[in-house]
Amino acid sequence: MDLTTKYLGLKLKNPIVPSASPLSKTLDRVKRMEDAGASAVVVYSLFEEQIEHEANEFEHYMSYGTESFAEALNYFPKPDEYNLGPEEYLKHISNLKKSVGIPVIGSLNGISKGGWMKYAKLIEEAGADALELNIYYVASNIKEDGAKVEEIYLRDFRAIKSTVKIPVAIKLSPYFSSIGNMATRLDEAGADGLVLFNRFYQPDIDLDKLEVLPNLELSTSNDLRLPMRWIATLYGKVKASLAATSGIHTYQDVLKALMVGSDVTMVCSELLANGIGRISEIIKDLEVWMEKNEYKSIDMMKGSISQKSVADPAAFERANYMKALNSFKIMV
Repeated sequence: MDLTTKYLGLKLKNPIVPSASPLSKTLDRVKRMEDAGASAVVVYSLFEEQIEHEANEFEHYMSYGTESFAEALNYFPKPDEYNLGPEEYLKHISNLKKSVGIPVIGSLNGISKGGWMKYAKLIEEAGADALELNIYYVASNIKEDGAKVEEIYLRDFRAIKSTVKIPVAIKLSPYFSSIGNMATRLDEAGADGLVLFNRFYQPDIDLDKLEVLPNLELSTSNDLRLPMRWIATLYGKVKASLAATSGIHTYQDVLKALMVGSDVTMVCSELLANGIGRISEIIKDLEVWMEKNEYKSIDMMKGSISQKSVADPAAFERANYMKALNSFKIMV
């Protein structure tokens, strides 16, 4: 049985890739993920705020916190709470490449063009096989139009793509008014991969202290439905590799993502909740299902239920909205 797949031009032994998370902070845990069967790993993000800034630039971004970042200013993380500093992050990439046999994908999270360009190149020089860009931007300034937001993504992507030779993927937001058009523009700009979707963590309110709090909730399998829909729509229409992230918890989730056109499935919440050993369990269950249903390879199923492949393409469009509503049975 052939579980191999291709992502960002890299041949991977299977489609299970741990996404950027605290699990990749230590060499030991990355080795354990490799031993469990992970075909590659996306290393925990290096945040722009960790990268050295001139004092006035850093002060600018702090004062504009609610307009430039998903986090509100009063729960913006302190520098000593970040996962790894820039130099430590680069050393970590280098150590991983010397110690594991699977591809190591670096991750950058930020918004200003200058810092990204510098550290994208340094991550490449540290030995990363590819780079994932996580442009974590929320347009909370009500005077900022959608075209400007799109241009920020394209500007940053083009700047970094011109700086490095390794493959570059971009992690997309689900909030563009036309996701398909944005994905196509990034594809035309040279994106090697599109990762669908970034999860924007929303703040909560502490009613006792009357203050805004950060709030992190792990995904569930239901969260897969949004990336699954758009991967199904994009499959066969873009040259870039497609990665599904958010909602990958079981082998069934992996199968669904592959059938709509994903090249890889990125898992995070399931490993945080139930341990790194879940990788091997998901792979085993995947193999059992494929054997039972006479699939000899991942390629046989990839894209088989995408929009371009199904008998009723409207199932991924507005017509399905009415069907879903009409299918609900009221029990009272």
